[in-house]
Amino acid sequence: MAFAITQTCCADASCVTVCPVNCIHPTPGEADFGTTDMLYVDPATCIDCGACADACPVDAISPAGDLTGPLKVYEQINAEYYAGRDVLAEATAAPNFHRWSPPEFGRVLPSDFAALDVAVVGTGPAGMYAVEDLLLHTNSRVTLIDRLETAGGLIRYGVAPDHPSTKKIGETFARFHDHPRLRLRLGVEAGPELAARHDAVIYAVGATEARRLGVPGEDLPGSLPAATVVNWYNGHPDVRPDAVDLSAERVVVVGTGNVALDIARILTADPETLAGTAIAPAVLARLRSSKVREVVLLARRGPADAAYTRPELLALAARGHLVVDAHDPRVAAEIDGAAAGEQAALLKGVAREEVDWSSPPPDGRRVVLRFHSSPVAFTGDTEVRGVRVTGDVEITAGRVVRAAGFRGVPVPGLPFDQATGTVPNTAGRVEAGTYVAGWIKRGPSGGIGANKACARETVGALLEDAIAGRLRPRRRARIFGRSLAW
Repeated sequence: MAFAITQTCCADASCVTVCPVNCIHPTPGEADFGTTDMLYVDPATCIDCGACADACPVDAISPAGDLTGPLKVYEQINAEYYAGRDVLAEATAAPNFHRWSPPEFGRVLPSDFAALDVAVVGTGPAGMYAVEDLLLHTNSRVTLIDRLETAGGLIRYGVAPDHPSTKKIGETFARFHDHPRLRLRLGVEAGPELAARHDAVIYAVGATEARRLGVPGEDLPGSLPAATVVNWYNGHPDVRPDAVDLSAERVVVVGTGNVALDIARILTADPETLAGTAIAPAVLARLRSSKVREVVLLARRGPADAAYTRPELLALAARGHLVVDAHDPRVAAEIDGAAAGEQAALLKGVAREEVDWSSPPPDGRRVVLRFHSSPVAFTGDTEVRGVRVTGDVEITAGRVVRAAGFRGVPVPGLPFDQATGTVPNTAGRVEAGTYVAGWIKRGPSGGIGANKACARETVGALLEDAIAGRLRPRRRARIFGRSLAW
């Protein structure tokens, strides 16, 4: 029985490294790695050894025959990826049981390479992948710093509470907190003294600021950035339990990325299905008395270009109560004309309705996808009362969530590109001794697993500088002496 990868795939490729027959693709180095929604097991070559399932940090891999309910479709999704393809011919890495290639050594450290003292700022995936690389592949000593009292970053405060398998990767990262060469410092603001006390500093601080829409009324009360809502339901200490008002019957979410779908799913979920998850208890209590009955997701383009991934859309559709607004004939044409496997084809079978936006939502709870529709203005005098969209249509709504993407914020002492919301860098190197990883390095793109290769590149740049003697003299002298941080 072949195995199959399912919804919670984080794409960090841990499964790829242990597969003895190269049946999991795309692999790091292949053209579509990092661009597909997930990784896929080839049912024709899988030998049912289970090594991938044991290695998966988010419990995303199971025997295909054991999948039931909403997960059953992933047996077909895995197989579809390989339809009509000769993956072994395309593969850049040789499988263990077939063709052999020369061994590759990505890094070579001098035999007398002295221990480095490295500070890593941020305990999310980017920071923890950097920590993992440093501790497992060098003799470095690491000081791991986070301004919050609880470690986890994006895993703790960004992943939706009803995705417990995805959050499980936090356990994989947490095992490094007790490593003998790591010192964990929580509730600490990183300052310029880090550079004086360490040979190198890696900033992995993410992208936490919402992108501006640039429309009138954007700052009206009742208009919230997605980060506020996500932090709210995850119990982030910077956000109060009453930060999100649930008194409106209709909420508009601008955007159709995975974060937008997470927000729509949480706001329309039966609160009892969230009991026992990682949701903040005070938020669960508020959801039990919520008046929200409808969440409208606005997409600037059509269903063929929707920003959500297939697993997230399937998870939302599996609950039922999903509707496509049929206001534009292009929407139906894109869905009906989509071939199997295409983004728009995911909406075949989903109910369509021409919604009267001047009327209150129907009874029950539902999510409405409205494509080819951009906000022109948020309306209201003292607070949001609606959203005027392209086509001169006004959607009556008491709350709006702006989920059109994120951007980084300036890091004191580091250069900053206001246009991209990132710290300018070359392969993670800001300057010798100062490095970045994750979204603050490359922008808010890619899921959890994308940070693994990103962090490895950054650590590689750091080690190159150390070997070449490019660290500043005061740092370089300390490589061979006692660390001030230890």
